[in-house]
Amino acid sequence: MFNVLKKMAALAGFMGGIAGLWLPTGSAAAADSVPLLAQAAPATSAVPAAPTDPAAAQLPPGATMPASPPVRMALLLPNRNGMFGAAADAVRTGFLTAYSRQKENIQLAIVETGDSVQDMQRAYDDASAKYDILIGPLSRSAVTAVAQSGRVSKPTIALAQPDLPGETEAQLPPLMLTVGLSIDDEARQVANWVEKEKRPGKIFAIATSVAWQKRAVRSFQARARQLGLAVETLELTTPNNALSAPGLAQLTKRVEQEKPALIFAALDASQAVQLRSAIGTELPVYGTSQINPFTLNRDNPNDKMPELDGVRLIDIPWQLEPDNVAVSRYPRPAGNEGDRPNADLARLYALGIDSYRVAREIALRRSGFDLDGVTGRLNVNMVGGGATYFQRQETQAVFQDGLPVPIADQY
Repeated sequence: MFNVLKKMAALAGFMGGIAGLWLPTGSAAAADSVPLLAQAAPATSAVPAAPTDPAAAQLPPGATMPASPPVRMALLLPNRNGMFGAAADAVRTGFLTAYSRQKENIQLAIVETGDSVQDMQRAYDDASAKYDILIGPLSRSAVTAVAQSGRVSKPTIALAQPDLPGETEAQLPPLMLTVGLSIDDEARQVANWVEKEKRPGKIFAIATSVAWQKRAVRSFQARARQLGLAVETLELTTPNNALSAPGLAQLTKRVEQEKPALIFAALDASQAVQLRSAIGTELPVYGTSQINPFTLNRDNPNDKMPELDGVRLIDIPWQLEPDNVAVSRYPRPAGNEGDRPNADLARLYALGIDSYRVAREIALRRSGFDLDGVTGRLNVNMVGGGATYFQRQETQAVFQDGLPVPIADQY
């Protein structure tokens, strides 16, 4: 079991930075159903008017309004043969799945680029001159470059979070939304959750030296302190890809002596199992989606982690709620026979679905809207020329009988 967990741990952490994802390429069949639009119509300065136009009331009896021009979208993704190929393929497949169900009056182009920031920036600049709405880039570094370029002139739905100092939302260009799945935002949501639990005492926030884990701890600590909670951060070393035995022993001793209220574990699933076996099951443990290595379409009923029973986490509905209406309406991606379902690729597929749904709402000129998405409850505000706002609320869950189960009463 532990060897399996170590293999799963190697695939975890895509939200800590797409550049860290090295995964086998999945199915790309769906992408072939949409041709690339090599030549686009001349650029426009804004998204075309919605199909319903007040001017229709002024037409003579029996006359009809001319059809609105299609809204031209461009999905910008790294090519399939590069280091981001598997991630890009998962997003592409999810995006096309949603597009195939609601594509009226929308013309879609898929623009493939090289992996470098410069390649993506050039592709973005070129697409800005040809299309009405841009979806991408996918990597954190490319999103950062576009956000800081000063050349965002069309509605842009970025698929990752940029690396910007301070409050990211306040520094984004007015026409840019960042809808990427964010480990930082998950950590802040967990902080909000534990504050509602009102457990007295100090919180231990634990990570290793891995970049996404350190970011999660920083985000959790910052939000928790805003809420008046006391947090101490602890870093464990990982010799031989396992949590340090002396470090775990020292942590166990501190837990026994200081009796913290709970632990925030910015760890992956295999590391969480090691932590739990060291400190026992009495102390509450909270974590992010990276503690959930499962997908809903796994085939092995014995594929469980009872060692994590009682651990609380948040994750997207696509990974937790098969009966959610938003989730059940979309098919699960087909994997290669014999491949173990990969949770990180499943999340990226879900991101593709929701990014299209957000783009479609913007195409309909709905500047402020809510969506019951497969990646969470989404609240979007995108006023032309003004500030943008995006918030995702994920699902709270707890491990029961070796599997994460949504909690009935969500905060």
